[in-house]
Amino acid sequence: MTSVPVRRSITEIDTPVGMARAHLWRPPRPCGALVLGHGAGGSSWSADLLALTSLTEHGWLVALVEQPWRVAGRKVATPPAQLDVAWLAVLAALTSGRGALPRPWVVGGRSSGARVACRTASAVGADAVLALSFPLHPPRRPEKSRAAEAHLVTEAGTRLTVIQGERDPFGSPEEVRAALGAGAEVVQARGTHSFARTPTDVLAAATAFLANLGTVHPPTP
Repeated sequence: MTSVPVRRSITEIDTPVGMARAHLWRPPRPCGALVLGHGAGGSSWSADLLALTSLTEHGWLVALVEQPWRVAGRKVATPPAQLDVAWLAVLAALTSGRGALPRPWVVGGRSSGARVACRTASAVGADAVLALSFPLHPPRRPEKSRAAEAHLVTEAGTRLTVIQGERDPFGSPEEVRAALGAGAEVVQARGTHSFARTPTDVLAAATAFLANLGTVHPPTP
């Protein structure tokens, strides 16, 4: 397989809660856009999110979005309402004007980023949602379910796929499947909340999900 030429760029976007940053991987003639947010901790990109940037080989533009709290160098995520405000501002900037992201728009992220994408999917006009390590509940607190956030997606008739680690303390694949019902696809991956060290199965599941949207390009020969 020959890698497609990918143009990388970084865009800073002013939001009501501070400066956000979008890292874009743009292949020639992209067939759609995958926009992903990070989790609530750490200052670097997780292995699963970085692995998904290779979806450019299938024609997808991939954007990884840094929330303002992380751009500012803080170690603790801001409250959910502020995360949503920033995400809405970033998506508005990326999907309008010159260089606007091509349809379909698939939004998502890992953990906290997945929650943000679910809560705002209808507001941004997303065509589908890809949730990595959806934190169904805090560890050992199944009564504190966040399933309602994912139901916002499925009840709107938007496609939702969740990729969940087999030993995720925030909710096993079985728990997530039971909580979300038939409206969501739940795919089991190796590992815990962080997946395996080399998340090839996460990439494979994401590739299959995008292919089933009917717009994915075949790999470059």
